[in-house]
Amino acid sequence: MNVVFAVKQYVSKMIEDSGPGMKVLLMDKETTGIVSMVYTQSEILQKEVYLFERIDSQNREIMKHLKAICFLRPTKENVDYLIQELRRPKYSIYFIYFSNVISKSDVKSLAEADEQEVVAEVQEFYGDYIAVNPHLFSLNILGCCQGRNWDPAQLSRTTQGLTALLLSLKKCPMIRYQLSSESAKRLAECVKQVITKEYELFEFRRTEVPPLLLILDRCDDAITPLLNQWTYQAMVHELLGINNNRIDLSRVPGISKDLREVVLSAENDEFYANNMYLNFAEIGSNIKNLMEDFQKKKPKEQQKLESIADMKAFVENYPQFKKMSGTVSKHVTVVGELSRLVSERNLLEVSEVEQELACQNDHSSALQNVKRLLQNPKVTEFDAARLVMLYALHYERHSSNSLPGLMMDLRNKGVSEKYRKLVSAIVEYGGKRVRGSDLFSPKDAVAITKQFLKGLKGVENVYTQHQPFLHETLDHLIKGKLKENLYPYLGPNTLRDRPQDIVVFIIGGATYEEALTVYNLNRTTPGVRIVLGGTTVHNTKRKIRIL
Repeated sequence: MNVVFAVKQYVSKMIEDSGPGMKVLLMDKETTGIVSMVYTQSEILQKEVYLFERIDSQNREIMKHLKAICFLRPTKENVDYLIQELRRPKYSIYFIYFSNVISKSDVKSLAEADEQEVVAEVQEFYGDYIAVNPHLFSLNILGCCQGRNWDPAQLSRTTQGLTALLLSLKKCPMIRYQLSSESAKRLAECVKQVITKEYELFEFRRTEVPPLLLILDRCDDAITPLLNQWTYQAMVHELLGINNNRIDLSRVPGISKDLREVVLSAENDEFYANNMYLNFAEIGSNIKNLMEDFQKKKPKEQQKLESIADMKAFVENYPQFKKMSGTVSKHVTVVGELSRLVSERNLLEVSEVEQELACQNDHSSALQNVKRLLQNPKVTEFDAARLVMLYALHYERHSSNSLPGLMMDLRNKGVSEKYRKLVSAIVEYGGKRVRGSDLFSPKDAVAITKQFLKGLKGVENVYTQHQPFLHETLDHLIKGKLKENLYPYLGPNTLRDRPQDIVVFIIGGATYEEALTVYNLNRTTPGVRIVLGGTTVHNTKRKIRIL
């Protein structure tokens, strides 16, 4: 179950099926993002695709020497663009691939428009989602609900994305959903309807234990997206923002022109692939090793290119050297900027208190620490509001709740109303009244003992004590202990054996911290394969934008 591999295979097959010769890849806004996550432009160029165009671009030239590979979402808009294209074809022959199920009536309209018989084939290739990591996918939808209810257009898009994911992984799952969320039940029903309607597509070879789709709602754990992160990928997203693997560094003081936007992709950046789940301290020493390695391989200025053999060796090594040089400057810049932000915003201290708010139950200590940080001029209004949001979620019903006093401290600190409003908005979104679970107190004797022992031993890293609620949910699911009265099955059938292939989908967005949890569970639980998806991948800024 590897989503990057699944989408990559689709793209490779499209290109191969069109045969030899020069090609243009015709895409829409969404499929452009989908393809760019799994292939670099230079990789596709090697497959004789020399031109990348948008179907909605008005001023494309006629190039009859090119074959067109069209990879498009099956929207009404795209079908209309294709009809116009086929009436006046710009390319010699068209291979059309839709990223999801296309209706028979749309295929008929395309056939009628193809008077010049330029269409070689029309197929469905179910790459209708963004493959972020091998075990993480996103639909890049920011606001999917209006209040507690689905926005109808986003429900439809999410259903399509989720069913495409199942088809691409060749899974016909049993479905469980979070009972406390009406949105989760609604999505479960919509996915089930598609599976029933398109039953022929979902007729895969039966496995001994059926796959499982578990649908959850972000409001059950509003804490995780609010925390500062200390592993490389999560930290980059939290402090700089990752958008389809791209990071905007244009605001970095003194940044050079070629580093204003960089790409971080584990598929073609070995350093990133090896370090994305390591914590910040380890990244620092690994960057140092990378630099030293680079220095050793650097061509010496005084190196004499006396013989043809010297020159040949230099030219052969130059592309690798250039690639390594790009990798070094990129990661040194990114890590340097992360370090600058950590010190400028006093994030080590802020993060320690965040972790206390998320993981401990000592109200007076937490309150004291939040108050102390709100007095610190280095703490930004954004971080100050975030601390009070975490306090409000944890101690919402505590007998000594001091939220009004903290709100006054925020006002006195000069925190704008925009940020102060977020405190009540987060409680409205993910407070005790809404949650189906108990986020903060250990549920049973075993958990209480674990927490007690953890307290005795001390934590190996105070900045990474927190474990997302998803960890507990998946742990229970794998052990067959996930309560059916809280996470019922859709339909009469239930799973008798422990699940092996699990797709978890979070309405309202997943986080890189949860992706790390899934990565670790996949590594440490033999026979279990988990893929995580969400309407988006959150950082704190994204989370608060939709409150």
